[in-house]
Amino acid sequence: MLGEPQGGKVVAMRYQDIITIDPGMRGGKPCIRGMRITVYDVFSYLAAGMTEKEILEDFPYLTAEDIQACYAFAAAREGQATVVHSETSV
Repeated sequence: MLGEPQGGKVVAMRYQDIITIDPGMRGGKPCIRGMRITVYDVFSYLAAGMTEKEILEDFPYLTAEDIQACYAFAAAREGQATVVHSETSV
C-alpha cells in the first residue's frame, strides 16, 4: 500500500497519477482525476470540519486514495516552497 512503511522506509504516494492540472479546467487548478473537484475544495471541506468519511459520503465518486493524493500533492508543493525574508523581518 502506498504511504505505508516498507522495509523500514515510508514509500511516498504517487499523486501524479491522480492529481491533474489542465489549463482549461477550473482555471488550471489541481483537480482530482480530471474531475471538476480541486485539491483546494478537498482541503476546504477538511478545514471546515468535515471528516474524510463525510467527504467520501458526500462525493461518492471520490476515493480514500484521492484524498491521500491531495495530502501528498500538498506535501510535495510545500517541500518546494521558498521563504523570502524582507529587510524588515526579524
